[in-house]
Amino acid sequence: MKEANIKKLKDKLEKKKKEIEAKLRQIADKDPKIKGDWDLKFPKFNGKAGGGSLEEAADEVEEYVNLKPIEHSLELRLQEVNQALDKITQNRYGLCEGCQKPISLLRLKISPEAKCCLRCKKAK
Repeated sequence: MKEANIKKLKDKLEKKKKEIEAKLRQIADKDPKIKGDWDLKFPKFNGKAGGGSLEEAADEVEEYVNLKPIEHSLELRLQEVNQALDKITQNRYGLCEGCQKPISLLRLKISPEAKCCLRCKKAK
């Protein structure tokens, strides 16, 4: 693959990485102990007396439960982007993990973090 194409795809991956990290920062904090792990921000209950605070607490817990799969999905996407960036530095980018043949440039333009060619992807 031409260096110019790799540069464009690397730029696209880095942009995607920043976007995913920005979305994660809105709902989670980076775990300093585990590389690549994010911890969803747990609701902070106000502890007010009265029934209203219980409703608010229930709403916050419900939002936490609804955000958990989103956080997980963003983490997985970020992991794939980081793996693709690592492959670029190791000169292994653009090779199918299944058949070891080059992944089409069109596929990489659409999904620069792709690990497999379409044939191997369909075979899974």
